[in-house]
Amino acid sequence: MTSKMIESKFETIIGLEIHAQLKTQSKIFSADRTDFGGADNDHVSYVSAGFPGTLPVLNAEVVELGIKAGLALNCHINSKSIFARKNYFYPDLPKGYQISQYEKPLCENGYIEFIHNNQRKKVNIVRAHLEEDAGKSMHQGGSTLLNYNRAGVPLLEIVSAPEIRSGSEAAEYANQIRTILRYIDACDGNLEEGSLRCDCNVSVRPLGETQLGTKVEIKNINSFSFIEKAIEYESERQIDAILNGEKILQETRLYDSDKNRT
Repeated sequence: MTSKMIESKFETIIGLEIHAQLKTQSKIFSADRTDFGGADNDHVSYVSAGFPGTLPVLNAEVVELGIKAGLALNCHINSKSIFARKNYFYPDLPKGYQISQYEKPLCENGYIEFIHNNQRKKVNIVRAHLEEDAGKSMHQGGSTLLNYNRAGVPLLEIVSAPEIRSGSEAAEYANQIRTILRYIDACDGNLEEGSLRCDCNVSVRPLGETQLGTKVEIKNINSFSFIEKAIEYESERQIDAILNGEKILQETRLYDSDKNRT
């Protein structure tokens, strides 16, 4: 039996989390500039650096652009939404937590439609919530350098339902999201600069099975072709593991585009 025949007996389940930097001149909770580039740590205030005693002040334009994007994504706009602390300890997150939304997001229950392989597809959007971006870590030799210029840049995280079934469909969905956000001028969609990035949640299950398999998250992909290739590789990796009697672990992986592997 060929590998393609074996793969045809499985179904890939994909959900995407797209992080879009909103097109504002200042950050979500401070007056620091958001423009790309410049000297390292040049767009950083005490708020962005997470100094004790600093208080965030919400940028009204971020909320306006979030609502605008939510409407373009056919979402319900909640009249009341709440920010919360998402605690995790990465060096590029100076406060030790991210200000995000969870239980009551700004936008939820939306959808988009697009054409894939000459067929009209509809993918539901579970939520689109506001949050702040983290900084950037740069690894050089045995050292890690931190640039906090990106820390606090406003993000809209758009979370799809697990309704996508292939890497090419996922890439087309992400491309359509980018087209919509660029059309309404909410995000410049510059993939090379990281203005739009994607996390891919991938699981597989035998055809006919209704229960979802264990998902693996592939983080921070900034290319539509890489989205497709990463999902295809990860799907094949999980199928091979299942056929070899291995257990799929729920974990976070990165995609190495040079080696085409996660």
